[in-house]
This record gives sequence, C-alpha cells and structure tokens, in this order.
Amino acid sequence: MIAGIVLAGGRSQRMGRAKALLEGVGQTFLERAVGTLRAGGCEDVVVVFNDEEDELLAPAAQAGGRLARGAGVVSQQIDSLRSGVRALPPGAEAAVILPVDHPLVQPSTVALLVGAFRSSGAPIVRVVHSGRHGHPVLLSAALFDELLSSPLEEGARSLIRAHIGEVAEVEVDDPGVLIDVDTPEEYERYKGVLE
Repeated sequence: MIAGIVLAGGRSQRMGRAKALLEGVGQTFLERAVGTLRAGGCEDVVVVFNDEEDELLAPAAQAGGRLARGAGVVSQQIDSLRSGVRALPPGAEAAVILPVDHPLVQPSTVALLVGAFRSSGAPIVRVVHSGRHGHPVLLSAALFDELLSSPLEEGARSLIRAHIGEVAEVEVDDPGVLIDVDTPEEYERYKGVLE
C-alpha cells in the first residue's frame, strides 16, 4: 500500500493565516492536497497539523484524510514529517509527501511517482520539471527508521543527500510541482489558476 502525507502544520507566518484553509476551485488547499494524493493512488492519507490549528480537523476529515498532530508551531518541517510517518499504517510500502502550500500539483504527477517506485524499487522518487526538483517526493518504508532516528540537520534534504545514488527522478509536465504559495502576493498571483 502507498500512503500519502500532507504537511499542514507550518506556522504560515508570511501568509498571515493558515495556508491549509486558503480557497481554490471551491476547495481549501487542504482538501485539494488530500484529493490529489488519493486520486494519484495513495490509499491512506495522513494530514499533519498542530494543536493550535483545530480548525483543520473538519476539512481534513471531510476530504478523507486521517489526522496526526505535529510537534507544535515551533517545530521544523522534519518534525511534522516524522509525525506523519509515525501515523502511517504498518503495511505502508512508501509515502508520498506533499506540503499543503503546493496546491497546483496534479494527481497524474502523484501517479507517476507511484509508478516509478513500483517499477524501480528506489528508496526515494522525486519529481523534476524544467530541470528543477519540486514536490511531492516519495519515500520508501525502507527509509522510515532512518528518517525517525537520524539527526537530519537539513531535514529531508539530508536523507536525500545520504541516498543520492539511489534516487529515481521522474520528469513531469506539471509546473505545479515548483509552485508553493507562501505569501498573500503569491496567493493573488496564482488565484486565477486556482479558480
């Protein structure tokens, strides 16, 4: 089984409000992220949020995501990722990780990651668009213990660097993999695409 993890526990300081609750195409970013992962082949989706963000409970459940509390707003993204991994079902072979502030990622991109994992068995599968790496990223269950127990000073990047020779890269025709919406200006810029 391939699972999905939506990282929705960030502080959203530059946005000034919870990015997970921003709207696009009649859905919140959170609903879009869960739907994208599910439509792309993730059978189980965990949404990581923080204690201070109880307003995410209902939208996450309505979108079909299971909830996992993160380590709090002062934590780092790697802490949220670890919370998500701990919440995965025992049978998960891999997890596709999607930050909630990447609302333009297409389900077909997730399906390509899953397919590349199935065919290659690579411990890490990441997307490439126009020569640049983006999100989401797939991590095999073979790396979960290392993810949970290693210091990983640069977060998941440290894990990727440690296994760079084993990474499978998938070229995608999806500019959404490079677009993260972090500020009100970025939200306004991409709002037309989201509607």
